Amino acid sequence: MNVIVFNCGSSSMKFQIIETDMEKIESDKDVMLAKGLIERLGSQSLVTFQIEGKPTVKEALPLRDHRAALNYIMKWVTSDETEIPGINGLEDIHAIGHRVVHGGEKFKSSCRIDNEVIQGIEDCIDLAPLHNPANLKGIYAAREIFGPSVPQVAVFDTAFHSTMPESVYLYAIPYQLYRRFKIRKYGFHGTSHRYIAYRYRVLTNTNRENCNIITLHLGNGSSACAIKAGNSIATSMGFTPLEGLVMGTRCGDIDPTVIEYLAHKEGSSVDEVFSILNKRSGVLGISGLTNDMRDLLEEIEEHQDRRAKLAVDMFCERIKKYIGAYIASMNCCDAICFSAGIGENSAKIRERTCENLDFLGIKLDPKLNKQAVGGKEMRISSEDSKIAVYVIPTNEELVFARDTVRVVLNIPKPWH
Repeated sequence: MNVIVFNCGSSSMKFQIIETDMEKIESDKDVMLAKGLIERLGSQSLVTFQIEGKPTVKEALPLRDHRAALNYIMKWVTSDETEIPGINGLEDIHAIGHRVVHGGEKFKSSCRIDNEVIQGIEDCIDLAPLHNPANLKGIYAAREIFGPSVPQVAVFDTAFHSTMPESVYLYAIPYQLYRRFKIRKYGFHGTSHRYIAYRYRVLTNTNRENCNIITLHLGNGSSACAIKAGNSIATSMGFTPLEGLVMGTRCGDIDPTVIEYLAHKEGSSVDEVFSILNKRSGVLGISGLTNDMRDLLEEIEEHQDRRAKLAVDMFCERIKKYIGAYIASMNCCDAICFSAGIGENSAKIRERTCENLDFLGIKLDPKLNKQAVGGKEMRISSEDSKIAVYVIPTNEELVFARDTVRVVLNIPKPWH
């Protein structure tokens, strides 16, 4: 089965075509045939396409919206010159998977898209005003181009965290506010945390019931997740992705009174304050330089920049705080798994995060830690470390494709 999966942002469209079915899923032999990214929709868009084993294609052209982007993607995919194995026309795409950021309390697993599901996604727009509308645009565009005969599946970012207990996902505000407005912790990066846990079990030959780990998705957006007996029981992001760890441009945990205080002192609206907290804070706000962790580490190495060091220290300290809290909450922990852009590639950040955690039995092997870059999947802790430490590259698109197959074939048991 050839599955095309879409991850639509407000001005971007990312896709992969993956050849997979239940046999390939069970044997881990899914095949990524092609992938691409279109950025800056609505202006001169930047297009990057790649077929596995062939040179990357890059170009710039005007694409006004998601429908135009999807049209261009499918024109490229089905072109005689492109030559994607097994893809000659639209009829060779058998199913479509869509990342949907917010499923609220209604969607606790991936599901086939129909009018009722679309209405449910629309109902969650208030909870994710920047993300769900973009996800819907991709769904609408795919419906127009492929028609009703090609099944479409929604894979929700929030679904994996639906197993959190009430005592964890509720905020200590008047309960009727939760009842009326569904104000609670939802968590995000669910497909990434889910994939990391799955790969950990494969690597260690651990069954789901015995999977007790902490997963760290560290990138421009970052989150931690406590996974006990294979289920998410706590995660750092909350009602929105603003809560939790220090991130590239997001502040993470903060006293909410700061919002009121800033509004009064700066004469700013609430929207303006939230723009500061979402887009001008995090390591960018502290360093005053950049939200790119690679550049910050270079500044420290070459110029001993004080604020760059402060930003990195704060980033790592917040992760440590969550590691300690989650170990206490779980009352057990077999492994800590680093993933995403920073987690997979920055030995220095992993080293600083695990530094001085030897009292918990966490010990890195310095040589192994330095080797774990460029997409390597491996253990990086020393042999005598009571809690193992792994680097596990994430693959959310594979989760989208596998869930699409499971839903289309009506297989009730999740592959993970």
